[in-house]
Amino acid sequence: MRDQTLTGTLSANFKKARPYFFMVCLQFGAAGMYIISMVTLNQGMNRYVLIVYRNAIAALVLAPFALLLERKTRPKMTLPIFLQIITLGFLEPILDQGFTYLGMKFTSASFTSAVMNAVPSVTFVIAAIFRLEHVRIKEGRSQAKVIGTLVTLSGALLMTLYKGPVIDLIWSSKTSHHGSRGVSSDKHWISGTLLILVGCVAWSCFYVLQSITIKKYPAEISLSSLICLAGAIQSLGIALAVEHRPSGWAVGWNSRLLAPLYSGVVSSGITYYVQGLVMKTRGPVFVTAFNPLCMIIVAALGSAILGEQIHLGSIIGGVIIAIGLYSVVWGKSKDCPSASTPAKVDYIQELPISEKNCSDGTKLGIATINIAQQGGK
Repeated sequence: MRDQTLTGTLSANFKKARPYFFMVCLQFGAAGMYIISMVTLNQGMNRYVLIVYRNAIAALVLAPFALLLERKTRPKMTLPIFLQIITLGFLEPILDQGFTYLGMKFTSASFTSAVMNAVPSVTFVIAAIFRLEHVRIKEGRSQAKVIGTLVTLSGALLMTLYKGPVIDLIWSSKTSHHGSRGVSSDKHWISGTLLILVGCVAWSCFYVLQSITIKKYPAEISLSSLICLAGAIQSLGIALAVEHRPSGWAVGWNSRLLAPLYSGVVSSGITYYVQGLVMKTRGPVFVTAFNPLCMIIVAALGSAILGEQIHLGSIIGGVIIAIGLYSVVWGKSKDCPSASTPAKVDYIQELPISEKNCSDGTKLGIATINIAQQGGK
């Protein structure tokens, strides 16, 4: 009897701890994306070639699940939906990933992961402009979202304009002498930051458009696979134009093969499934709350593995962005009480969640992962 009680207690504790364990694992997986992508870019792989391989593999990974799980629920393709999918494939794989990869080469992986935490706030601004997000300034939740957005953007501005002194970590003395090819000179720092911010805006526009598309095409895995396919085809045209050398397309048993495989399998396939699993029981706000952990992991790994220098401005700006992020997601959690309680989630994407049952009229909920489908993310 005692053994059964002990087993039941352990089982209950495991169920409670499982969502936390899954989300921590996802943040390590997202951090690995930044590091592996940075290594690949530093080795000279064209960013658009990487985007082609990455999205092609992601489409292949998702396609079997879409064919099997959504064969009876997949709606017919129409011209408006097709055009929206093409646009989504251009916004995320090409604009977001392309600009973010380039900005990361000019700055660093840890810097990029910190700036990308601004995506929920940028998404909130864009959603408010298109009236997908209703702002009632007298309500505390709206005030939290507005203040959080301003704080987040202030953190991003600080990181753009102020680098500050280098912060030496325990292992920095072993790696800083060699440096990282991803650590740029001061003259490229601002331009790199602006490129990353362009990627943020593109990613936020992607969220907003997909929240609209998913209502008309409620086959989430199929839609994800089609977006990746559209991105792979469009980026293929750009890659062929900018990379003429056959050697530029060659992959071997190194990071040039690992990066697209990792992003396609881990960041698209596994992340979609695990995140959806957690969202079903804990809601999107719970998922989003773990994003800053990825920033910390990338900073540690980037310094230890890539020899990246961590500047005081990046630390201060990253903390400010994280504070703004939590303010925004707190405000979103108050929009719909069911967002933090077990509820049925319509799809397993890490994109904006349509809140159909909220009483306040809010049409768009912001929920991001890191960096799963993050470009360069």
